[in-house]
Amino acid sequence: MAFSDYYSGVQHIGIPTSSLAKSEAFWTKLGFKKTGDFPVGKVIFMQRGNLVIETWAGDEVVGKPGAINHISMDTTDADAAFVAAKAEGFDLLNTEVQHLPFWEQGIKFFNLQGPDGVIVEFCEIVK
Repeated sequence: MAFSDYYSGVQHIGIPTSSLAKSEAFWTKLGFKKTGDFPVGKVIFMQRGNLVIETWAGDEVVGKPGAINHISMDTTDADAAFVAAKAEGFDLLNTEVQHLPFWEQGIKFFNLQGPDGVIVEFCEIVK
C-alpha cells in the first residue's frame, strides 16, 4: 500500500498555550467542548463538530502569530504507516513510532517534516 492509504484525514490540530484554563475558556466560548483532559503533558482536547484542537502548556512558539505546532492525520495503523513513510523517503522526525497514555488505550504516532518546517503527525488512537 502507498503511504497515503494509511490515513483518512485530519485528526486534530496542535496549538500550544501559555494557560490551559484560558485556552479552555476561549475554545468553550467559540462553541467547543472538552473531550479529553490528560495530566500527562498537561494536554486538553477541545472539539466542535469534526474539528479537534489539542492544546498544551509549554512550547517556545506560544504567543507568536501562527503558533500551530502540528497538524495530525488520522491513521488506523501507525506502525505500517511509519514503514510506508520511511520507504517513500519522507523526512521522519522520529526513529520509531511513539506512544502516549492518551484516551483509554493510548495513542501511537510519528511525525514527519514538511516544507517550511511544517510538522505533520500521523496518529492512531489505539482501540
